[in-house]
This record gives sequence, structure tokens and C-alpha cells, in this order.
Amino acid sequence: MRVDRRPLQRVRIEMLPLIDIVFLLLVFFIYAMLSMAVHRGLPVTLPVSSTVNIDKQLILSVTVRDDGSVFVDKEPVTLTELSGVLKTRSENTDAPGVLLFGDRNLSYQKLFEVMDLIRKAGLTRISLQAERDSPEP
Repeated sequence: MRVDRRPLQRVRIEMLPLIDIVFLLLVFFIYAMLSMAVHRGLPVTLPVSSTVNIDKQLILSVTVRDDGSVFVDKEPVTLTELSGVLKTRSENTDAPGVLLFGDRNLSYQKLFEVMDLIRKAGLTRISLQAERDSPEP
């Protein structure tokens, strides 16, 4: 008795499903990296703005609470120490900048005192931080 044998077929790896899976993994890791953005400011109630933009290139974070206390990257400093601390922390960078988190109940004068001290430290790239205003229905 003779048994018919099928000719052996070569195994093929389909590329289209492989490309789809690689693309989905890429998208997943991009979204995972975006969710891991480092926010070095302390929690304060920020003012709202409908045209707020976030500048990710800035390196230092200065937080001013409504009671007037000042923090540089979550470390408390006094107003007299602020310029010196910012100078020492920004020495090793080419284009240093500051993210300024000011509480919405902070007086305007106090905010400008802190901004003047930041400028005295030689930092001119100051970004005032705000929360995005929710659109009205």
C-alpha cells in the first residue's frame, strides 16, 4: 500500500500582524513615558487659564504658598536664600529656567518679589504655572 505524502511547505512568518503588535507596543510605551513626567512642585491651588502651555525644558521648580513660604524643588528656603540657592543649582546648565508655582490666593506683590529674586539669580526664563480651565458647556 502506498501512502501519499504531502510536499513539505515552508513555514512563513506573517509580517503584518507582527508590525501591528510592534506598533501597539510603541504606542503603549510612549503613553507610559508621558504619564511619568516629573513634577517637582508642591501641591498648591494654581490659578486657571484657558491658554496655558507647559514648557518641559525648564529645570528648577519654585513654589510659593499662600502663607508666603517658598520652596525650591520641595525644599523650604527663605526669601534671602532664594537667589543663592537658584544660582548654585543652575550653574551646570546651558539655558536654565524656572517653573514658578504660585498659589491663586497669593498676593500679587509677593509673587513679584519672588520673581525679582529669581531674576537676581540670573535666571530669565520664568514660566508661571496654571491649571487648564475647563471649557464651559
